[in-house]
Amino acid sequence: MVRAQPHEPTPEPRPREPVQAPEADAKPSWVHRIAGWVVPERYPEGVVYGLITVGALLAAEGGLKETYPETVGSTAIAMILYWFAHAYADVLGLRLSEQRRVSWTELWHTFVQDWSIVRGAGLPLLALLVAWAAGASQTAAVTAGVWAVVASLVAFELAAGVRSKAKPVELAFDVSAGTALGLGILILRVLLH
Repeated sequence: MVRAQPHEPTPEPRPREPVQAPEADAKPSWVHRIAGWVVPERYPEGVVYGLITVGALLAAEGGLKETYPETVGSTAIAMILYWFAHAYADVLGLRLSEQRRVSWTELWHTFVQDWSIVRGAGLPLLALLVAWAAGASQTAAVTAGVWAVVASLVAFELAAGVRSKAKPVELAFDVSAGTALGLGILILRVLLH
């Protein structure tokens, strides 16, 4: 009778170190840093929410009776309230659905994550401030802010399509979706004025 030899386990293969492309070590250009700030990798939909919301606010803005500080201030306050309301709704929804308490860490994480909503508002507000600094009328500056929203939506759709390696027909559809939403904001502006 032959006795079976105890089986020695084969050693686990050592994990390989990831190989990085040479350009990964290079410092990102200022264009990539700005793009990363405007549209963060984590929670980019918040930027879109903020962009659409401030677009609707500016579309409803008359620009005739308000002053520049009132327009900029009220838009900034509305976006801060929207950010706070969105984060609060996320946390309250979690508490209601899971019937538990939420930790301060989760609360902080939600507010930090949802900050991208305010980032989205930054592009049209920047257009408004540049127009103000250039001496444009307030109505023209508000219109510039609305057009900044439209251009940003189209650009974001284009970037998303290119990143996903969309075919030309798919890319055209993506861009038309952003264009349609932008046109909706422009129609709102026309209807209210």
